[in-house]
Amino acid sequence: MGTVQAGGKNPLQTAPDQSKSELRLKDFKPRSTLRVPKTRIERPRFPVIDAHTHLTWSRQVRHGISVGEEIIAFAKPEELLPVMDRKGVRTLVNLTGGVGKGLEQSIQLFDKAAPGRFATLTEPSYEYFPQPDYPQRQADAIAHASRVGARGLKLLKTLGLYLREQLDTGPLVAVDDRRFDPMWEACAAHRMPVFLHVSDPEAFFLPTDEYNERYEELAKHPDWSFYGPEFPSNAEILAARDRLIARHPNTTFALMHVGNWAENLQAVADCLDRFPNTLVDISARIGELGRQPRAARRFFERYQDRILFGTDAVPSPYGDDVPQQLFGDELYEIYYRFLETEDEYFDYAPAETPPQGRWSIYGLGLPDTILRKIYHGNAARLLNLPDDHD
Repeated sequence: MGTVQAGGKNPLQTAPDQSKSELRLKDFKPRSTLRVPKTRIERPRFPVIDAHTHLTWSRQVRHGISVGEEIIAFAKPEELLPVMDRKGVRTLVNLTGGVGKGLEQSIQLFDKAAPGRFATLTEPSYEYFPQPDYPQRQADAIAHASRVGARGLKLLKTLGLYLREQLDTGPLVAVDDRRFDPMWEACAAHRMPVFLHVSDPEAFFLPTDEYNERYEELAKHPDWSFYGPEFPSNAEILAARDRLIARHPNTTFALMHVGNWAENLQAVADCLDRFPNTLVDISARIGELGRQPRAARRFFERYQDRILFGTDAVPSPYGDDVPQQLFGDELYEIYYRFLETEDEYFDYAPAETPPQGRWSIYGLGLPDTILRKIYHGNAARLLNLPDDHD
């Protein structure tokens, strides 16, 4: 650059506009000016088994712990099937099917009402955890669940973060607590895979401050933060999970949300390599996978036989507050775009502001051989569901 004339202005030196300094973060909603292809995928290349949805929930919850057998149904089959048909979803797997009579009701409401379109999993019954006979009681509950048609067992992050010695008081119960050993072994005996959610995004274990990339999400949902001395660290929870898996090699564990560490795919890969009885799903984590598309594509290529398609979908109005999980056409189209196209820099959730962090994602452009496995082949094998190639 040439020299600036006396009395002139250096174009690199400008005074800030003080009137623009008071914009609140929640009001900042920038729109990208990037001009790149936008591909709409209305239907997937192959039929889909969504292996991670929530269609029912326990009616009674105490401090994050489900108790009792009564359930709430989030929707009816006739409300879900039109979206499923439009989006090429063959089967929804309802992970939170409940226990006892509630489980039987879930199966009646969905699996038996529309055969082949729904599959239901059971959950632990924590209500009796403080009682001495709990280990055997819970193992017996798995046998009952298998008899009535449950396809597997789902654990929410209750274990490790909510469940305490006296249910909701006393010390936290560790993920690898041996009182659950009969439950894991019962799952192996009945060939019921365990869908395991322990821990949460790494940011949830860090201070909710100006350095936390999920600041807005945690400010909106402060009860999602597990930062502080009253909680174990993310690393401690995952180490306990690994000890549990190692102790039960005959039980199959599907580790939800990309092994609950989508921010660290090398660590997830190490877990999969160490434990052949594990798989992962991608539910509610394409926001993480899609911002590291080259590493994510390599991960999908390497573990193509051990990755399940899942969205963590919740029907409206229950899912309205978590747009990255809101069941509907747009949610599925975003997942299909992420998996099938090489589109760049697009939204990972149908929301005005990215709900999990302020970034965009990139498509993986996976080949048909991998897509077929992710969309339905792996889940069909795991859950003993039909695996046609329509």
